[in-house]
Amino acid sequence: MLNFLKKKGLILFVIFFLSACSSIPKNASNSCSIFQEKYLWYKHAKKTEKKWGTPVYLQLAIIKMESSFDRFAKPPRQKIFKVVPYKRPSSSFGYSQAVKGTWKQYKEETGNKFATRSRFKDSVDFIGWYTNKTEKILKVSKKDAFKQYIAYHEGWGNFKNYRSNAKVINLAKRVEKQSNIYKKQLVKCKKSLTTAKYIIF
Repeated sequence: MLNFLKKKGLILFVIFFLSACSSIPKNASNSCSIFQEKYLWYKHAKKTEKKWGTPVYLQLAIIKMESSFDRFAKPPRQKIFKVVPYKRPSSSFGYSQAVKGTWKQYKEETGNKFATRSRFKDSVDFIGWYTNKTEKILKVSKKDAFKQYIAYHEGWGNFKNYRSNAKVINLAKRVEKQSNIYKKQLVKCKKSLTTAKYIIF
C-alpha cells in the first residue's frame, strides 16, 4: 500500500511539474487570460514596451503567429518524397522564431549575451529590438502591426517585395487582426494587471 501511494504521488508530481513547465497559455487568444495565468510575462512585456516603444499587444500577436507560445517551437522538417524527414527550412526557434544570425546580431547590439530564444523575457525584448530597428530602417510605425509583421517575417531587405507575396500578406492581416483583439482586451484588464499583487517564488 505504501509503495502504491509513493508511486501515485510521484505520478502526480510529474504531471504537476510538466504542466507547470508548459509555456503555452490555456487561452492564447485572450491577452487578459494570458497575463492572469502568467503575470511575469506581463511585467516583461511592459518592460519591453517602455524600453523599445513596442506595444504589448503587438508583441503577443507576433509570438502567437510565430510559435503559438511554444517556447521550443521549430519549423517542421521538410520531407523527401513527402515521407522521409529531412532538414528544417530554417534555424528559427523559440517564442519569437528568431533565426540564429539575427539572434546573434540582437545579442551583440544589446549586450544581452546570455539571452536565450526559449525564454519569454528575452524573446519579447528581441521583438522590441527588431520592431524598433524596422521603424528606423523602413520608417514603419511600431503601431502598424501589418507592415511590422511583414518586415519581421521577410526581413528588412525583402520588405519591398511583399506586395507580390500573397501568403505573407495573408499572415500579416491575421497578425493585425489578432493585435487589435489583444489591444481591446488589454483595455478591459489593464487596471487589474497593474494593481495585482503576486507572491513570486
